[in-house]
Amino acid sequence: MSLRHYETMFILKPTLTDEEKAKNVENIQNVIKDNGGEVAALDKIGVRELAYPIDKFERGDYYIIYFKAPASTVLELERQMRYNEDLLRFMTVKYENKREIKRWEEMVKNV
Repeated sequence: MSLRHYETMFILKPTLTDEEKAKNVENIQNVIKDNGGEVAALDKIGVRELAYPIDKFERGDYYIIYFKAPASTVLELERQMRYNEDLLRFMTVKYENKREIKRWEEMVKNV
């Protein structure tokens, strides 16, 4: 089973405590690891203005996690994220060709 390169961006509610945010990030990393993936890097971007209000929130706490995993891991990760009420939005991008994978590796190095 080959590991593919992924990046998942997610936005947490800005009203969470630091402990709650850390717990959410840890849970997401554990889902990846428990399902055969490897976390390469975590980029905490911070609180930013949202393009439009989501659940009455004007701002969100942005994170990007870079990881390698089989496709089944992404399905489980997104399934669990869908039920997480602390998350406002999430999006996963798969890096496929050599140029994209090279870019993924550069981004991981720069985090």
